[in-house]
Amino acid sequence: MVAISVVVPVYNVENYLSDCLDSLINQTFKDIEIICINDGSKDNSLEILEEYAKKDSRMKVFSQENGGHAVATNKGISMATGKYLFCMDSDDVLELNALELSYNRAEEKDVDFVIFKAINYNNSDDEYYETEVYSMDKVYNKVGDEVFNYRDLGDLIFEMSVTPWSKLYKREFIVDNNIIFPEGLIFEDNVFFYDALLTAERICFLNEFLFIRRWYSTSSTTAGDLRFLSSIGVTNLVIETFEKHNEYDNFKKNLWDFKIKNNMMRYKKIKNEYKETFFNELKKDLLSYVGNPKYAEDITSSLSYTYKKMLEQFLIATNSFEYDNIRRTYANKMKSDNLVKKLDYNHLFNVMYENFWKSLGERRDKSFLFLRFVLNQLYDHDYETIINKLSFRNRKIIEQILISSKYIEFELLRDMYNNKSQKSKLNNEKNNLEEKYDSVKQFNESLLSSNSLKLANKLNLGK
Repeated sequence: MVAISVVVPVYNVENYLSDCLDSLINQTFKDIEIICINDGSKDNSLEILEEYAKKDSRMKVFSQENGGHAVATNKGISMATGKYLFCMDSDDVLELNALELSYNRAEEKDVDFVIFKAINYNNSDDEYYETEVYSMDKVYNKVGDEVFNYRDLGDLIFEMSVTPWSKLYKREFIVDNNIIFPEGLIFEDNVFFYDALLTAERICFLNEFLFIRRWYSTSSTTAGDLRFLSSIGVTNLVIETFEKHNEYDNFKKNLWDFKIKNNMMRYKKIKNEYKETFFNELKKDLLSYVGNPKYAEDITSSLSYTYKKMLEQFLIATNSFEYDNIRRTYANKMKSDNLVKKLDYNHLFNVMYENFWKSLGERRDKSFLFLRFVLNQLYDHDYETIINKLSFRNRKIIEQILISSKYIEFELLRDMYNNKSQKSKLNNEKNNLEEKYDSVKQFNESLLSSNSLKLANKLNLGK
């Protein structure tokens, strides 16, 4: 028995296959078998596989009629003989020490599987970049180098990479628990992963970037064609998986958010010519759950606000065009509301305050009076909103401006508030300013009740 069986399903990847195979045959860990399942490729993929197999006896090549990624992977797993199992996509690249490091960690910790990190590679831009879903820093910060299981992670299980290529599984664990990829779907690794995760008692994290995930426009998960309909069935199978493990009640909020989030994401990314088909199928699916007494209350009570609004808007729309317009109108309304509710008073004040300080001498005195006048108008207009939106620093400065009758008072008050010991400046003003400062609340209330004309007269702005 070899130490590690590597399973590689292959379909029409002639442009990337050599990179993948090179990263496997040159692994620092040599005790491996490489099982390649040619899934009816119509390009030169099979010829490339056979060429590599002639040079390396560890490679085994099998061909079948096109059945899909899951069918090919399941077939490869059934042929595997290794103690451990690694499943890899044929357009990606494995770091040369990945199998050695993950095998050693699995042996050291005696776990059902090891998780490690992956980096993204944009094939079009020739750029590498990190994402949290593949880096899983939150997970590592939670568990460190200790052995854990899903119970130790809580909601973090929905922030983990579901891909098989960032895990080294004990083959016996997968086979004995009949953990398989559901066939005829894409995004099927969600189901495989959550079944494995909820079954495993011993898992460990290897905090190393050991895999390079290649992104390009024609891959199955980015193509945006009718295969995206698989997302609907996959999210349903994930819910069923949690029910099978008696964990639905513990994670139902996450599960319904997961279902709406993932399906709406696929709907948004699918090509326009397939959007109406996706809309109709997803609406039919969602109505079946909403109309089911077993789930209706859970959906209503568990969905977070954002996804609940999406669901409501989706269900009241009669077609994709209506839904897109409802979403667009809703988004514009939210932006409009936010402009009113979230007017950046901090930025507004900072600009006015900066301009005030740019003025010099007598101009600063007049600028101060004008700034004080404007601030009072804002306070008078919507005191509660402004107070709630201002930072603490700005709120204190504005209070100090409003209780000062002239610039010198404000300057001295700022000095006093900032604990500066310039006693020579404060001799005649200190007691008066401290008294004023203690009565900020009363003074603000009087300002709120005054009208603009009274305030203008009081500040002598017309003179």
